[in-house]
Amino acid sequence: MSTQQRKERERAERRQRIVDAARELAETQGWEAVTIRKLAERIEYSQPVLYSHFAGKAAIVGAVAEQGSADLAVVLARAAELATTRAERIENIATAYLDFATENPARYDAMFLLDTDLNFGPDAPQALRDAFAGLAAMFRYEAEGDELGARTETAWSALHGLATLERNGRLRPELRRRRIELLVAALGAPRRLEATTQVAPAAEGEGTTDG
Repeated sequence: MSTQQRKERERAERRQRIVDAARELAETQGWEAVTIRKLAERIEYSQPVLYSHFAGKAAIVGAVAEQGSADLAVVLARAAELATTRAERIENIATAYLDFATENPARYDAMFLLDTDLNFGPDAPQALRDAFAGLAAMFRYEAEGDELGARTETAWSALHGLATLERNGRLRPELRRRRIELLVAALGAPRRLEATTQVAPAAEGEGTTDG
């Protein structure tokens, strides 16, 4: 291994240590406790070293969010693979998403609630696009293009709302299964088409009465 390669590996390892430390601190004390100073003390790096890897806290949160998105993409893909029917695919993906949010609160907050420097547009990191594709798998055989995007965004919004309310204790745990069933029924319903036919005019004499 060349000197340059060794330096690049060491830099990547330092960066990962910072990301791991931020996630672990957030998991135990909340994201409010994550500061450059605390991270530097936790991993015994100087603050300038941290700043050589990340411009600030938002960049660190973004790195945690990006890695969380990669993990979520794997979870959603696995859930889709286990499905044998259209309804089961939607149910599996929805359940996997909600479970991920419950089991990884700090990462979920980084991914969807906190300010980051991530780009969520067309040039988003591959991990974010993979996670979105994992959600889009709910409708991959029924839609494409903008229609697929709209359906996925709507489903994502519904799941995010459920995940957030569940985590905050606003929803009754015993009704979780029923909520998922209702969501699957709504997401799996065929698209309503606008009526294209007109009511035929009544035949002569039809609908009239004598007198």
